Amino acid sequence: MTGLNHVDVTGGPLVLTLSPSVTLTKISVGGMDNNAYLLQPADGPAVLVDAAADAPRLLDLIGSAPVATIVTTHRHGDHWQALAAVAGHTGAGLVAGGPDVEAVSEGARVSGVAAAWDGDTVPLGTGTLEVIGLVGHTPGSITLAYTAGGVAHLFTGDSLFPGGPGRTRSAADFTQLMDDLEAKVFGRFDDDTVVHPGHGDDTTLGAERPHLAEWRARGW
Repeated sequence: MTGLNHVDVTGGPLVLTLSPSVTLTKISVGGMDNNAYLLQPADGPAVLVDAAADAPRLLDLIGSAPVATIVTTHRHGDHWQALAAVAGHTGAGLVAGGPDVEAVSEGARVSGVAAAWDGDTVPLGTGTLEVIGLVGHTPGSITLAYTAGGVAHLFTGDSLFPGGPGRTRSAADFTQLMDDLEAKVFGRFDDDTVVHPGHGDDTTLGAERPHLAEWRARGW
């Protein structure tokens, strides 16, 4: 059974309208079913979230569209395998969460990665994507929030999935991630907010909110 906004690595992309001026294209790439998201405004260059793998497919998806920024949601290698190739072809600026910048730069062999965290924004046409830091899956994981279309959309990397938070390596990391999710995500955004994770299907905060105490109790 497939979930919300399902895409398959062997299939084509899914195109969604986020607002009158912004279109989202979601595609699955690589052996770990990574999602890459291309946000295309009507009034400016695109933003790519996670150049995860399969540079030829991503570049075919981008086509002739200018790309201003590639955001890497966190340091894990499956989220930046195609970063150097796509950045080199598009000339896009690079952004990652501050504590993960060095790991992304060294791993992907790229330079000039700008550090972003709470309160920072990424330009998207005449609008912006808000950066939200969520510590736990990695020290510098970030989520991007697009709120201009009425319904909010969150690009959460591996910090939040249908069914719970992303994997953590210690009880302290899990607690920190849950604290950040509750304060910065569930405490701020409405139930109709759409969550676009780094792997697999999308979800909504309304579908996940009733399970917060359950996640806390199970510890993952």
